[in-house]
Amino acid sequence: MAATSHDQNDGTVSISRVVSVHPKIQQPQRVLSLSNLDRQCPRLMHLVFFYNNLNDLSLNSVFNSLKNGLEETLVLWYPGAGRLMKMNPNNNNNNNDNNNQSGNGKLNVWCNNQGAILVEAETKARISQLGDLSQYNEFFENLVYKPDFDDANFSNMPLIVAQVTKFGCGGYSIGIGTSHSLFDGPATYDFLYAWASNSAILKGIIIRPLELPKPVHERGILLSNGGNNNSQQLSKGSMNLPSSSSFYAHHQPIRAMAVQHLYQLIMQATAAASLQSSISETSERNNNNNNYQQKWVLKTYHLSAAMIDNLKRKYLSSTKRDSLPFSTFEVLTAHLWKARTKALGLSKEKLVCLQFAVDTRNKTVPPLPKGFSGNAYVLASVMMPVSQLLDNNSTLEFIIEKIREAKNAVNHSYVKSYIDALELGSDNNNSLPPLKELTLVSDWTRMPFHKIEFFHGRKAAYASPLATPVPQVAYFMQSPSDVGAVDLRIGFQDGNTLTAFTQCFFFI
Repeated sequence: MAATSHDQNDGTVSISRVVSVHPKIQQPQRVLSLSNLDRQCPRLMHLVFFYNNLNDLSLNSVFNSLKNGLEETLVLWYPGAGRLMKMNPNNNNNNNDNNNQSGNGKLNVWCNNQGAILVEAETKARISQLGDLSQYNEFFENLVYKPDFDDANFSNMPLIVAQVTKFGCGGYSIGIGTSHSLFDGPATYDFLYAWASNSAILKGIIIRPLELPKPVHERGILLSNGGNNNSQQLSKGSMNLPSSSSFYAHHQPIRAMAVQHLYQLIMQATAAASLQSSISETSERNNNNNNYQQKWVLKTYHLSAAMIDNLKRKYLSSTKRDSLPFSTFEVLTAHLWKARTKALGLSKEKLVCLQFAVDTRNKTVPPLPKGFSGNAYVLASVMMPVSQLLDNNSTLEFIIEKIREAKNAVNHSYVKSYIDALELGSDNNNSLPPLKELTLVSDWTRMPFHKIEFFHGRKAAYASPLATPVPQVAYFMQSPSDVGAVDLRIGFQDGNTLTAFTQCFFFI
């Protein structure tokens, strides 16, 4: 491929090679059925790893090592070489049949060995010119490969893309995109760890890699029947979950509060919008919704271990002696919810909602197998009026107790109900509009991506997530340079709100 360049004040990024990477040992073609959890966000999620002081390594040797390692890794992680398609999972033996394309109208993975994409690039810029790597920089977008594909059905989108870029200082970045329909956070970490271990860059350093369980790609118990009339026939190791509204009417299962609360927020927003429902205003709101991702300002806040301890001690006096101690996640999440709500200046009668991701690997019955590679997270949810959340009489302990209750409510029945609710809403193609009243939190502190050693013996200077499809989500990440510290990444629609949040977060 001819070299292409991305302009930047500090230089350009020139792409010299784009290759397809296939499993070293190809697997028989088949369709992997996805769960409703997998289908929520099929887009590529990007991480950029930065590695300093590697002057003695040629770009060609690094590229070839990554390519060989990826070929080896895709033998076990073979769905990563496939493509998303609306295919019938019951027609695995007729992959060339056009009837396969219609299927049940839901996205599944066609494991067809079409390949991942690996890109070689170079820039004269120095990593030091990028400033604080924890802060989002538009230049980072040039360090990931963004293939052209049909946005309507994703069938041309590679599920794994990677770009290795050599900097003028001798450092490297490795920008990686993986489809969220393939992996959640822990599975992405396992895949990248396996790839780094197989790549063997800096072979002179002998590293004994951590033994990872063999990946399990079958979604099993998380599969819904999807309205299939043959759903009475259960495959080994799987459970088909009811999705019809008549089932709920007669069986009254435990409801997933995250879905119920989200419905309440949407109804609240709809009622407010009806007060100003002129055609011109509606058109303007639609345009704002279509373009809102481009307006978001991303900011990373560094929270040292001392700052976190001080925040815990601030509220320690209010805890009961027989209560469990506050966790870092609980304290930061409760504090963040209050600060964000206050910064947005929402009226006191409004309902506000906190939703945070909970790993269900050990919540289902039976538990998901070790090495499960799909999406296993559901959202837990807490809702209350602004007046209650920001009331001086509402202690942080009260909010934390609500967070604990929501987390403890995530059990097997909750997971089933959550998946069924996604099934009922799967035919609605409208994306969720941005809701100021909704605070979303994702905890990445148990996935230390910066510790993945693509260059053996060298941890990344930073592993930076790029803008996500839902940029207002708050991410908690380990700091690579400060033990016990947490980096908080969050997005706001404008700089004024970000400034207000900074004041509220550090001074309330």
